[in-house]
Amino acid sequence: MSQVSITAGRILLGLYFLLPGLMKVAAPAQTIAYMESHNIAFAEPLMWFAAAANIIGGLLLIAGRHVKLVAYGCVVYILLVNVLLHGFWGVTENVVERETQNFIKNLGILAGLLVLAGFSPARSLSSAGWWRSDKAVTG
Repeated sequence: MSQVSITAGRILLGLYFLLPGLMKVAAPAQTIAYMESHNIAFAEPLMWFAAAANIIGGLLLIAGRHVKLVAYGCVVYILLVNVLLHGFWGVTENVVERETQNFIKNLGILAGLLVLAGFSPARSLSSAGWWRSDKAVTG
């Protein structure tokens, strides 16, 4: 039963990244404006990079490919997003509650990624068997 829980959690974490990535691609102006409102330099290219990272990372988590590496990459992504976009300590009073909630929510997602990375086997980066799941390669 624990494998079912880990698989379900991995897929849900993958969806957490995939769906916002697709939303960034569908409506980039909204994300760029949000980033610019937080004084993020190079907001447009960074938004496209974030969209690609979200989509690729989400798909890899859902498919069970390079889960440990991808989970740690998503941890770094969330840390950057929290510090750069959800810094509740430096926003106006009317958005402190929302940014605090986003910051704490992201810490929960980060915790789930760390647990997932801890339970996932390490897999070498190689073009051999890239289409096979982590379980099939390291099994």
